Amino acid sequence: MRVLILCTGNSARSQMAEGLLRHDGGKVYAVFSAGTKPTHVRPEAIAAMREVGIDISGHRSKSVDEFAGQDIDYVITVCDNARESCPVFPAKTKHIHWSIEDPAAAQGSERERLAAFRRVRDELRARLQAFAQGEAGKLC
Repeated sequence: MRVLILCTGNSARSQMAEGLLRHDGGKVYAVFSAGTKPTHVRPEAIAAMREVGIDISGHRSKSVDEFAGQDIDYVITVCDNARESCPVFPAKTKHIHWSIEDPAAAQGSERERLAAFRRVRDELRARLQAFAQGEAGKLC
């Protein structure tokens, strides 16, 4: 099953979600992430994922345009802006939207910002585990 996780910058939420579903979902999913306006992978996202044993340090921010014309089973948008500007995928593609706080917008000390990334990582993991168990529709 091919899953594309979409956000605006492809720097935090979608990158963490990609790493989580790839790790937790095993070989069931081919997982990708992209952004409508890609930037770079945030170091806080890399650190938060490292804490749970998942290495996303080799990830890069990608444009959703890289996936145009590809067969995608699910597109999961994890921010409202990406939902509004999500390109059209074939009719068979199922869309799921989760409005998730942007940890990159967190203010404060390094410790406080990292705490925001941890909260988002844990929320994403819970939603993705439910998705993997067939409960995705209940979380939209």
